[in-house]
Amino acid sequence: MSLAGVHEVLLAGEARAWALAELSRPDLTAVRHPLGFVCLPLEREGGEGVCLHLWTDSLAHAESTTSQIHCHSWDLVSHVLYGQVRNVHARVDDARDQATHRVYEVVSGADGDRISPTSRTVRHTTGLVEVFGPGDTYTLAADRFHSSVVPEGGEAATIALGRGRPGSHDLSLGPLSGRSHHVSRQPLDAGERALAIRTITAHLT
Repeated sequence: MSLAGVHEVLLAGEARAWALAELSRPDLTAVRHPLGFVCLPLEREGGEGVCLHLWTDSLAHAESTTSQIHCHSWDLVSHVLYGQVRNVHARVDDARDQATHRVYEVVSGADGDRISPTSRTVRHTTGLVEVFGPGDTYTLAADRFHSSVVPEGGEAATIALGRGRPGSHDLSLGPLSGRSHHVSRQPLDAGERALAIRTITAHLT
């Protein structure tokens, strides 16, 4: 189903039923995302994509090599299936002498992410904190720094829709002295993938 089709599903209030049907797909895969959740990619065509994101302590997490504060090269629509998700906006200001972070560019490929430091150094402060619960849908424009936070010990799952914006880049805030490096996306094995599917299904039925 296209991104537009999934968006119609959300508007019709049929997100839970749609997600349950997608979880039964025999070709479903899952990977540990460096931002702390499990990603189950569902659709990708051109610059558009649809995924399920799962936050759970039942599965091992990947660790970020930069930080949780990032911005996308694509416009995001996120629908909360269950749990609570906080969309924490970050105010990022260019700085030199008093900089706390460097901006890194993230280029994703089939074999993982190439993360490279840029010349831009910044300071950041926490901006608007939005709190969303089951059935809520929120949007975030490309190029906006933020982090997605689930309360400690909490469980949550979302449907994430992304549409690429030409000229934008995936960026992350990281240490001032970091170097270029490559991060592989670790796939879940069959048992872990089954556990991820059962976890989401149990909350939706």
